[in-house]
Amino acid sequence: MDEQALRTTAEERLRALAGPEARLRDDQWTAIRGLVADRGRALVVQRTGWGKSAVYFVATALLRELGEGPTVIVSPLLALMRNQVDAAARAGVHAATINSANLQEWDEVHEAVADGTVDVLLVSPERLNNPDFRDTVLPKLTASAGLLVVDEAHCISDWGHDFRPDYRRLRTLIAELPEGVPVLATTATANDRVVRDVAQQLGLSDESMVLRGALDRESLRLGVLRLPTAQARLAWIAENLDRFTGSGIIYTLTVAAAEELAAFLRDRGFEVAAYTGKTEQADRLQAEEDLLNNRVKALVATSALGMGFDKPDLGFVVHVGAPQSPISYYQQIGRAGRGVNRADVVLLPGREDRDIWSYFASLAFPAERVVREVLAALDSAGQALSTQRLEPLVDLARGRLEMVLKVLDVDGAVRRVRGGWESTGQPWEYDAERYERIATARDSEQRAIEAYQETEGCRMEFLLRQLDDPHAAACGRCDNCTGERWSDAVSGAGVEAARERLRRPGVDLPPKKQWPTGMSTLGVKLSGKIKPGQVSETGRALGRLTDIGWGNRLREVFAAPDAPIPDDVFDACVKVLSAWDWERRPVGVVTIASGSRPQLVSSFGSRIAAIGRLPLLGEVRTGERAPRANSAHRLAQLWGSVRVPDDLAARVSEVEGPVLVIDDRVDTGWTMTVAAAMLRDAGAEGVMPFALATTS
Repeated sequence: MDEQALRTTAEERLRALAGPEARLRDDQWTAIRGLVADRGRALVVQRTGWGKSAVYFVATALLRELGEGPTVIVSPLLALMRNQVDAAARAGVHAATINSANLQEWDEVHEAVADGTVDVLLVSPERLNNPDFRDTVLPKLTASAGLLVVDEAHCISDWGHDFRPDYRRLRTLIAELPEGVPVLATTATANDRVVRDVAQQLGLSDESMVLRGALDRESLRLGVLRLPTAQARLAWIAENLDRFTGSGIIYTLTVAAAEELAAFLRDRGFEVAAYTGKTEQADRLQAEEDLLNNRVKALVATSALGMGFDKPDLGFVVHVGAPQSPISYYQQIGRAGRGVNRADVVLLPGREDRDIWSYFASLAFPAERVVREVLAALDSAGQALSTQRLEPLVDLARGRLEMVLKVLDVDGAVRRVRGGWESTGQPWEYDAERYERIATARDSEQRAIEAYQETEGCRMEFLLRQLDDPHAAACGRCDNCTGERWSDAVSGAGVEAARERLRRPGVDLPPKKQWPTGMSTLGVKLSGKIKPGQVSETGRALGRLTDIGWGNRLREVFAAPDAPIPDDVFDACVKVLSAWDWERRPVGVVTIASGSRPQLVSSFGSRIAAIGRLPLLGEVRTGERAPRANSAHRLAQLWGSVRVPDDLAARVSEVEGPVLVIDDRVDTGWTMTVAAAMLRDAGAEGVMPFALATTS
């Protein structure tokens, strides 16, 4: 097929995909020609909504007409996959997915790929190292693929705002492709450093095409508004939400903040829904559909709603709290304004933002000593260990352990097999210099997002320069360019309503029902379900440390030197007690000893006992409560240190009814679980946990 015929066919395919008025952009055609005619490799860095997916769907259609094999698209999110399957169908391309949500369809999809009826197979990066897929399906796919596409390619990069270790497996996959198989990588959020890193990770040669366009979207109107308190921010949103055109997204930094804000807006009569990493999959799908069809004014979301959500008429994006990177901020606001003339983007920063960034930074790649423990545990096992069986052997929480294993896998030190993970015996070096560079880059990004809030210049130009966009220029639309700013006025009644909602005290502390697995390897003979006679009742905490209501006040309390419980905090705890719908009223108070805040805990317990006219029965001894990263190690430490003194045991056995057990904060929940089990063993008829704060 000559070049003119190729372009004519490409234009026809594009019109089938995007409508009768669609025409190929110059860079779209350059990429398609390079992939189809030259069988080359390309990196396309273009703004969200530019038409990157059109490049690979049109290229797929052309390659299939030439008799080439199916396209394999590595795509990071289920939402993105669902949209792409629908888009592919419009272009006359049959697409299918293999992901965690369609397990029952895998065999059918494999057969369709084998018999040639599937033109595009979308897989998650995690699927590339599923043992069955990697060993049985992937070799055949690699041998027969007509095109490999890496979507959201910034995820490959250590420097990307959404680094995912599984993406780095693509280096191996690309190296195993037969000669002449074209490769396309696409992203909307990559600065020069990320572009260089992606090119290196994907093995793109110097001759490969890097097609970078202007990232500005002329519909976006950027603004920053500083409000003094969390309740003022909530009140402002409630009083201004109707001023935003259409429906949109309100982003928060934490799950707790999303749930609090969504509940407050529903109280004020708005149709909104919370969307977080804790939202059930079915509820996520429903929320996405409701927003797509304008059945809700907004989704109040964490970053769980990000790449892949495609709503061309999204009218606004508001952030309650600043993301820790200008690049991730740009990626999120890029959800708006694709198919409308104007979309408002407003950032409402909070004084707690840096505390939240610090928490996320604490989850970075662990120290070398801890990683060596993982390798040593696998080396000594002599067999594959599941993550669940490995967890008691190393002091890492489940999520961080899985991240470490993926990095070690990509680096060749461990291998995922049926039944878990095994050591390869290959030497491995801890790249401390790389991790330090990444940490330094993260700190620089945080300073940059703070500078974005303070800049007196064009806000869009500021963001585009962070992305090294060579086309960056003053937009003429943002609040600094026009002088048109959102009013910071909020009514006293609105602030008071928000304060009442945020200061509504009390969150549940659900009891643990199961001991962690593998405790015998740590010398503790506990397994299976916790005996019903040792389980506590559902407890209460005043608030979460991560929320935007009591969380702010509680963080102040825990940051200050140890002192008796403040009156305002105690008064709120009394409200929690008053609203507690217990079946049986507590008949006594027990405190849990604190090495770091003895005055806080003892005053909390004694004042609760006094106001409730309950006997203060005594104190559970805990020894030193050193921080532990996972449940098994935390429980092992506690099992050897928590003790119910004889005099306390005698008192709890004499009272008739449950006892209220007081602590300052609940992190893993194992201190309260062990204390409850021991108090129940000592004769307590029930245990009702009560803490100032919870971190969950």
